[in-house]
Amino acid sequence: MGDVRDVEFTAFVASQRPRLFRLAYLLAGNEHLAEDIVQRALVKLYGSWKRVRRANSVEAYVRRAVVNSHLDEGSRPWRRERPGIELIDVAEEPVGLSVEDSDALWAALRALPVRQRRVVVLRHYWGLSVEETAADLGVRPGTVKSQTSAALQTLRARLLVTIREGDQ
Repeated sequence: MGDVRDVEFTAFVASQRPRLFRLAYLLAGNEHLAEDIVQRALVKLYGSWKRVRRANSVEAYVRRAVVNSHLDEGSRPWRRERPGIELIDVAEEPVGLSVEDSDALWAALRALPVRQRRVVVLRHYWGLSVEETAADLGVRPGTVKSQTSAALQTLRARLLVTIREGDQ
C-alpha cells in the first residue's frame, strides 16, 4: 500500500481532473494542450502535496497551478496558440440556450485574446471574485476589471453579429 500522500493525491486527482481539464481547455482552447497543461500542473502539485493540502483553499491553490501552467505554456515559442481550434464538450449547455446559441457562445469565447479569455473563464465560468481572479492570474484587480470589460464588450459584439446573421 502506498503512503498517505499517494492515496490522498490519487483521490484528489480522480475527483478533480475533469474540472481541471475543463479549466485548461477553456484557457488553451485545444484538447491536447489542455492535457499537457493539467499533467504539468499535477506533477508539480504531487511534489508539493504536503504544502498543498495545508493551504487555506486547496481548490484555489490547484486552480492557480493550472493557470500558471497555462501561462508557462504561452511563453514557449513553439507552443503558441493557433487559430482554428476544435470544440470538445467541456461543459453542459448553458441554461436556456439552444445548441446553436451555445455553439456561438463557445466559438466567441475561444476567439477572445488569451488574457481576456482567462479572466472571463475564471470570473464567469468558475464564479470567482475580482480579487480571487487577480490572485490566480498574478495581476492587479484593476487589470481583471478592464480585461473583463473588454472581453464582455467583444463577446456581445460577436454574438450580436451571429444573431443578425442567423436572422437573415
